[in-house]
Amino acid sequence: MNEEVATISHAKDTVIELAIRFGPRLFTAVIILIAGLFVSGWVSRWFGQFLARRELEPPLQLLISRIVWALCVLLFALLALQNLGVELLPLIAGLGVAGAGVALATQGVLSNMVAGLSIILSKPFRVGEYIAIAGVEGVVESITLFNTTLGHIDLSRVVVPNRKVVGEILHNYGRIRQVEVSIGVAYDSDMAQVLQLIRAALEANPRVLRDPQAIVQPMQFGASAVTIAVRPWVAVQDQVAASGEIHAAVLAALRAQGVVIPPPQREVRLLGPPA
Repeated sequence: MNEEVATISHAKDTVIELAIRFGPRLFTAVIILIAGLFVSGWVSRWFGQFLARRELEPPLQLLISRIVWALCVLLFALLALQNLGVELLPLIAGLGVAGAGVALATQGVLSNMVAGLSIILSKPFRVGEYIAIAGVEGVVESITLFNTTLGHIDLSRVVVPNRKVVGEILHNYGRIRQVEVSIGVAYDSDMAQVLQLIRAALEANPRVLRDPQAIVQPMQFGASAVTIAVRPWVAVQDQVAASGEIHAAVLAALRAQGVVIPPPQREVRLLGPPA
């Protein structure tokens, strides 16, 4: 019984001694960390507003703001550890070795991040532009350090890792697309009238852009018709709707003026005596 009382008394004395010795330092370190979080958040927000006034790309603004926040937190953490009496040089060396191991284990993540930095800095495309890359295409919705998100015309999303973007052949359509329509008219049609009717139908469509000017011209002599190429430009989001509207408007305009749109025909000749 006396031994148990002595053990409890010794443990109590040890706890009190540690509390008196390290309590103030621990309390001060906690205060430093809490203050560091508040200061880091304020500095990060202020830096983000400063970068926004410089009109930098949103992903680059977010990246720099997060780096500033991490550096501020790291600085206050080092101050807290120093206040506790921790030797910083061995700790930094250990973190360096651990960082090398983490880098080897996350090569794919790091390659995506490096590729993301390359995309953000070189700006081969921007948010809102229509691109085709790595076998997929769509409107760029967001560019982060690790991936690029594309919005497809069927309202789905395509997430492309950044390492698949860098080094690939990129087709950047920008913010407009060219609608491709082909119309076949009879050989005896008044070509000047046909072209005028098509241009009038395009001018009546509010989705068709006036600049650049639409291309309307004969393209090919077919077996039974002259093929006319109609190539107007529209906004990316209007491509599907505009294509259907243009087909319908041109067909109605040609029919109203009696322009013949001949169906495909093929002449078959039988050689030899009749059966």
